[in-house]
Amino acid sequence: MTEPVLVATGLTRQFGGLTAVAGVSLELAHGVVHAVIGPNGAGKSTLANMLAGELRPSAGSIRYAGREISQLSADRRSRMGIGRSYQTTNVVRDFSALENCRLAAQSREPHAFNWLRSARSYRGIVEAAERSLEAVGLAQRAAVPAGHLSHGEQRQLEIAMCLATRPRVLLLDEPLAGMGAEESVSMIELLRAIAAEHAVLLIEHDMDAVFALAGVLTVMASGAVLDSGEPARVRANPAVQEAYLGEYDA
Repeated sequence: MTEPVLVATGLTRQFGGLTAVAGVSLELAHGVVHAVIGPNGAGKSTLANMLAGELRPSAGSIRYAGREISQLSADRRSRMGIGRSYQTTNVVRDFSALENCRLAAQSREPHAFNWLRSARSYRGIVEAAERSLEAVGLAQRAAVPAGHLSHGEQRQLEIAMCLATRPRVLLLDEPLAGMGAEESVSMIELLRAIAAEHAVLLIEHDMDAVFALAGVLTVMASGAVLDSGEPARVRANPAVQEAYLGEYDA
Protein backbone atom coordinates (compact mmCIF):
# COMPACT_ATOMS: atom_id res chain seq x y z
CA MET A 1 0.00 0.00 0.00
CA THR A 2 1.33 3.44 -0.94
CA GLU A 3 2.39 5.58 2.02
CA PRO A 4 -0.26 8.28 2.58
CA VAL A 5 0.66 11.86 1.70
CA LEU A 6 -2.11 13.40 3.81
CA VAL A 7 -3.68 11.91 6.94
CA ALA A 8 -6.70 13.40 8.68
CA THR A 9 -7.66 12.03 12.08
CA GLY A 10 -10.84 12.74 14.02
CA LEU A 11 -11.69 15.95 12.15
CA THR A 12 -14.62 17.79 13.70
CA ARG A 13 -16.13 21.15 12.81
CA GLN A 14 -18.81 22.86 14.86
CA PHE A 15 -20.75 26.00 14.01
CA GLY A 16 -22.31 27.06 17.29
CA GLY A 17 -24.51 24.18 18.32
CA LEU A 18 -24.35 22.50 14.90
CA THR A 19 -21.78 19.79 14.22
CA ALA A 20 -21.15 19.84 10.47
CA VAL A 21 -18.35 17.24 10.53
CA ALA A 22 -17.97 14.75 13.37
CA GLY A 23 -14.76 12.79 13.91
CA VAL A 24 -13.88 12.07 10.26
CA SER A 25 -10.61 10.26 9.51
CA LEU A 26 -9.16 9.52 6.07
CA GLU A 27 -5.90 9.09 4.18
CA LEU A 28 -4.84 10.30 0.74
CA ALA A 29 -2.10 8.37 -1.05
CA HIS A 30 -0.16 9.06 -4.24
CA GLY A 31 -1.81 7.50 -7.28
CA VAL A 32 -5.12 6.82 -5.50
CA VAL A 33 -8.49 8.56 -5.91
CA HIS A 34 -10.27 8.69 -2.55
CA ALA A 35 -13.90 9.53 -3.34
CA VAL A 36 -16.18 11.05 -0.72
CA ILE A 37 -19.91 10.82 -1.36
CA GLY A 38 -23.08 11.51 0.60
CA PRO A 39 -26.33 13.43 0.41
CA ASN A 40 -26.41 17.23 0.39
CA GLY A 41 -25.57 18.53 3.83
CA ALA A 42 -23.49 15.49 4.74
CA GLY A 43 -20.43 17.68 5.46
CA LYS A 44 -18.35 16.85 2.38
CA SER A 45 -17.44 20.41 1.39
CA THR A 46 -16.83 21.37 5.03
CA LEU A 47 -14.38 18.48 5.20
CA ALA A 48 -12.61 19.68 2.04
CA ASN A 49 -12.48 23.22 3.43
CA MET A 50 -10.75 21.94 6.57
CA LEU A 51 -8.22 19.95 4.55
CA ALA A 52 -7.51 23.00 2.37
CA GLY A 53 -7.18 25.36 5.34
CA GLU A 54 -10.22 27.50 4.60
CA LEU A 55 -11.79 26.34 7.87
CA ARG A 56 -9.97 25.47 11.08
CA PRO A 57 -11.12 22.21 12.66
CA SER A 58 -12.79 22.38 16.05
CA ALA A 59 -10.93 19.16 16.87
CA GLY A 60 -8.71 16.63 15.14
CA SER A 61 -5.42 16.48 13.27
CA ILE A 62 -4.26 16.94 9.66
CA ARG A 63 -0.77 15.74 8.75
CA TYR A 64 0.80 16.40 5.36
CA ALA A 65 4.05 14.61 4.50
CA GLY A 66 4.36 13.85 8.21
CA ARG A 67 3.90 17.45 9.34
CA GLU A 68 0.98 18.71 11.43
CA ILE A 69 -0.79 21.42 9.37
CA SER A 70 -4.24 21.75 10.94
CA GLN A 71 -3.52 25.31 12.11
CA LEU A 72 -1.80 26.52 8.95
CA SER A 73 -3.54 28.98 6.60
CA ALA A 74 -4.91 28.01 3.19
CA ASP A 75 -2.14 29.85 1.34
CA ARG A 76 0.56 28.08 3.40
CA ARG A 77 -0.97 24.71 2.60
CA SER A 78 -1.27 25.61 -1.06
CA ARG A 79 2.41 26.52 -1.19
CA MET A 80 3.25 23.20 0.46
CA GLY A 81 1.46 21.29 -2.30
CA ILE A 82 -2.28 21.07 -1.61
CA GLY A 83 -4.41 22.17 -4.57
CA ARG A 84 -8.16 22.82 -4.45
CA SER A 85 -11.04 23.21 -6.91
CA TYR A 86 -14.58 24.27 -6.06
CA GLN A 87 -18.20 23.34 -6.73
CA THR A 88 -18.74 26.53 -8.73
CA THR A 89 -16.46 27.64 -11.55
CA ASN A 90 -13.71 29.89 -10.18
CA VAL A 91 -11.78 31.48 -13.07
CA VAL A 92 -11.02 35.05 -14.14
CA ARG A 93 -13.41 35.26 -17.09
CA ASP A 94 -11.74 38.20 -18.86
CA PHE A 95 -8.27 36.62 -18.74
CA SER A 96 -7.16 34.04 -21.26
CA ALA A 97 -6.81 30.41 -20.26
CA LEU A 98 -3.03 30.86 -20.26
CA GLU A 99 -3.20 33.98 -18.10
CA ASN A 100 -5.38 32.18 -15.54
CA CYS A 101 -2.80 29.40 -15.30
CA ARG A 102 0.09 31.86 -15.27
CA LEU A 103 -1.41 33.64 -12.27
CA ALA A 104 -1.80 30.32 -10.48
CA ALA A 105 1.80 29.34 -11.22
CA GLN A 106 3.05 32.80 -10.20
CA SER A 107 1.39 32.48 -6.80
CA ARG A 108 3.89 29.78 -5.87
CA GLU A 109 6.93 31.99 -6.33
CA PRO A 110 8.62 32.85 -3.00
CA HIS A 111 9.26 36.51 -3.91
CA ALA A 112 7.38 39.48 -5.34
CA PHE A 113 7.70 40.17 -9.06
CA ASN A 114 9.02 43.40 -10.60
CA TRP A 115 5.84 45.22 -11.67
CA LEU A 116 7.76 47.07 -14.40
CA ARG A 117 8.72 43.79 -16.05
CA SER A 118 6.38 41.97 -18.44
CA ALA A 119 4.79 38.91 -16.85
CA ARG A 120 5.50 36.96 -20.05
CA SER A 121 9.23 37.54 -19.60
CA TYR A 122 9.20 35.11 -16.65
CA ARG A 123 9.64 32.07 -18.86
CA GLY A 124 9.59 29.49 -16.08
CA ILE A 125 6.15 30.70 -14.96
CA VAL A 126 4.79 30.78 -18.50
CA GLU A 127 6.14 27.30 -19.24
CA ALA A 128 4.49 25.93 -16.09
CA ALA A 129 1.20 27.46 -17.25
CA GLU A 130 1.62 25.99 -20.73
CA ARG A 131 2.37 22.53 -19.32
CA SER A 132 -0.74 22.60 -17.15
CA LEU A 133 -2.93 23.51 -20.13
CA GLU A 134 -1.34 20.72 -22.16
CA ALA A 135 -2.04 18.25 -19.35
CA VAL A 136 -5.79 18.95 -19.43
CA GLY A 137 -6.10 19.15 -23.22
CA LEU A 138 -6.50 22.93 -23.51
CA ALA A 139 -3.21 23.84 -25.19
CA GLN A 140 -5.02 24.90 -28.35
CA ARG A 141 -7.35 27.14 -26.32
CA ALA A 142 -4.60 29.00 -24.44
CA ALA A 143 -5.40 32.43 -25.93
CA VAL A 144 -9.18 32.17 -25.48
CA PRO A 145 -10.72 34.27 -22.67
CA ALA A 146 -11.91 31.95 -19.91
CA GLY A 147 -15.42 33.39 -20.15
CA HIS A 148 -15.62 32.21 -23.78
CA LEU A 149 -14.80 28.60 -22.95
CA SER A 150 -17.55 26.02 -22.62
CA HIS A 151 -18.61 24.92 -19.15
CA GLY A 152 -16.64 21.70 -19.49
CA GLU A 153 -13.55 23.58 -20.67
CA GLN A 154 -13.80 25.96 -17.72
CA ARG A 155 -13.82 22.98 -15.37
CA GLN A 156 -10.74 21.65 -17.19
CA LEU A 157 -9.14 25.08 -16.81
CA GLU A 158 -9.73 25.02 -13.06
CA ILE A 159 -7.85 21.74 -12.84
CA ALA A 160 -5.08 23.18 -15.02
CA MET A 161 -4.80 26.09 -12.59
CA CYS A 162 -4.42 23.61 -9.74
CA LEU A 163 -1.73 21.71 -11.65
CA ALA A 164 0.15 24.95 -12.35
CA THR A 165 0.77 25.27 -8.60
CA ARG A 166 2.69 21.95 -8.65
CA PRO A 167 0.57 20.15 -6.02
CA ARG A 168 1.06 16.69 -4.56
CA VAL A 169 -2.55 16.57 -3.29
CA LEU A 170 -5.65 17.61 -5.24
CA LEU A 171 -8.95 18.31 -3.46
CA LEU A 172 -11.60 18.26 -6.20
CA ASP A 173 -15.12 19.35 -5.24
CA GLU A 174 -17.66 18.12 -7.82
CA PRO A 175 -15.52 18.60 -10.96
CA LEU A 176 -18.26 17.03 -13.12
CA ALA A 177 -21.04 19.31 -11.87
CA GLY A 178 -23.25 20.57 -14.70
CA MET A 179 -21.58 18.51 -17.42
CA GLY A 180 -23.31 16.61 -20.19
CA ALA A 181 -22.59 12.97 -20.93
CA GLU A 182 -19.80 13.60 -23.46
CA GLU A 183 -18.04 16.16 -21.28
CA SER A 184 -18.31 13.82 -18.30
CA VAL A 185 -16.57 11.01 -20.17
CA SER A 186 -13.72 13.36 -21.10
CA MET A 187 -13.40 14.60 -17.52
CA ILE A 188 -13.27 11.06 -16.14
CA GLU A 189 -10.40 10.25 -18.49
CA LEU A 190 -8.62 13.45 -17.47
CA LEU A 191 -9.02 12.69 -13.76
CA ARG A 192 -7.77 9.15 -14.27
CA ALA A 193 -4.60 10.49 -15.93
CA ILE A 194 -4.05 13.13 -13.24
CA ALA A 195 -4.58 10.64 -10.42
CA ALA A 196 -1.62 8.59 -11.57
CA GLU A 197 0.68 11.42 -10.42
CA HIS A 198 -1.21 12.85 -7.44
CA ALA A 199 -3.10 11.99 -4.29
CA VAL A 200 -6.71 12.91 -5.04
CA LEU A 201 -9.75 13.59 -2.87
CA LEU A 202 -12.83 13.53 -5.13
CA ILE A 203 -16.18 14.84 -3.91
CA GLU A 204 -18.73 13.92 -6.55
CA HIS A 205 -22.42 13.12 -7.06
CA ASP A 206 -21.89 11.38 -10.42
CA MET A 207 -21.81 7.75 -9.36
CA ASP A 208 -20.57 6.53 -12.74
CA ALA A 209 -17.51 8.75 -12.27
CA VAL A 210 -17.05 7.69 -8.65
CA PHE A 211 -17.04 3.97 -9.38
CA ALA A 212 -14.91 4.44 -12.50
CA LEU A 213 -12.21 6.31 -10.59
CA ALA A 214 -12.24 5.56 -6.88
CA GLY A 215 -9.68 3.30 -5.26
CA VAL A 216 -11.13 4.14 -1.86
CA LEU A 217 -14.70 5.23 -1.12
CA THR A 218 -15.94 7.08 1.96
CA VAL A 219 -19.64 7.65 2.50
CA MET A 220 -20.72 10.49 4.81
CA ALA A 221 -24.11 11.13 6.35
CA SER A 222 -25.02 13.84 8.87
CA GLY A 223 -21.37 14.87 9.18
CA ALA A 224 -20.02 11.43 10.09
CA VAL A 225 -18.50 8.52 8.17
CA LEU A 226 -21.06 5.83 7.46
CA ASP A 227 -18.53 3.49 5.85
CA SER A 228 -15.14 3.68 4.16
CA GLY A 229 -12.94 1.29 2.20
CA GLU A 230 -12.86 -0.67 -1.04
CA PRO A 231 -15.66 0.69 -3.27
CA ALA A 232 -17.37 -2.63 -4.09
CA ARG A 233 -17.59 -3.55 -0.41
CA VAL A 234 -18.84 -0.13 0.67
CA ARG A 235 -21.36 -0.10 -2.16
CA ALA A 236 -22.79 -3.40 -0.95
CA ASN A 237 -23.31 -2.13 2.60
CA PRO A 238 -27.10 -2.07 3.24
CA ALA A 239 -26.77 1.03 5.43
CA VAL A 240 -24.97 2.88 2.61
CA GLN A 241 -27.58 1.83 0.09
CA GLU A 242 -30.38 3.00 2.35
CA ALA A 243 -28.74 6.32 3.17
CA TYR A 244 -27.46 7.31 -0.25
CA LEU A 245 -26.98 4.90 -3.13
CA GLY A 246 -30.55 3.58 -3.28
CA GLU A 247 -31.16 1.66 -6.44
CA TYR A 248 -28.00 2.83 -8.23
CA ASP A 249 -26.74 0.16 -10.59
CA ALA A 250 -23.62 0.78 -12.71
